[in-house]
Amino acid sequence: MKVVVIGGTGLIGSKLVGELREHGHEAVPAAPTTGVDTLTGEGLAGVLHGASVVVDVSNSPSFADDAVMEFFRTSTTNLLKAEDEAGVRHHVALSVVGTDRLQGSGYFRAKQVQEDLIKASGLPRTIVHATQFFEFAQGLADGVTEGDTVRLPAARIQPMASDDVAAAVGRAAVGAPVGGVVEIGGPEVFQLEDFIRRGLTARNDPRKIVTDPRARFWGAELREDTLLPGPDARLGETRFADWLARQR
Repeated sequence: MKVVVIGGTGLIGSKLVGELREHGHEAVPAAPTTGVDTLTGEGLAGVLHGASVVVDVSNSPSFADDAVMEFFRTSTTNLLKAEDEAGVRHHVALSVVGTDRLQGSGYFRAKQVQEDLIKASGLPRTIVHATQFFEFAQGLADGVTEGDTVRLPAARIQPMASDDVAAAVGRAAVGAPVGGVVEIGGPEVFQLEDFIRRGLTARNDPRKIVTDPRARFWGAELREDTLLPGPDARLGETRFADWLARQR
């Protein structure tokens, strides 16, 4: 089976390409560095020729509100059109648990537009909603740091390893389209403050971490359960402590 992975040179994409190839599939990474640009449409027709499945794990190079909206709107529109013309039978997209609950954030408004375009396309689809990745602990902290203090909202989080994300997306890619959303998450639930603290401590990062009821997550307000998947989520096996030990 030929599977084209949009964003196939990134964190999840490169792992996904390797996973699919290990299972005997023809996995083709597609990114600007491989001559495929979803923003302009360059290279799409060629790379999609003969593809059965397209997996979109790409992300915007800028998280500024206007730029991220332009990226997801334009790239998704171009990609879906090219897939329809190429006769692709399954579109898989990686998105985020809680996207519809995080519309105070420009990034998540753009992700919602991406999902809406996929749904309106009529293409057989599977949208994989993943929780935040273990690898994002430092980046999440950086986004809410004031001076030497990380200010976090009071919320719970169920993060997962990127290896488990790639494995779950791979299963979706080779399976039948579900016509909707599949949620995936990690095996453990943390308070957001505890998750970030563990991640920074492992890096010997001395920043102070506090819970602040006024703090935002990518500009959006959080309820305690906003970032958590539902009860039917498919859970990865990697525990955070084990992942941290491997990083050391």
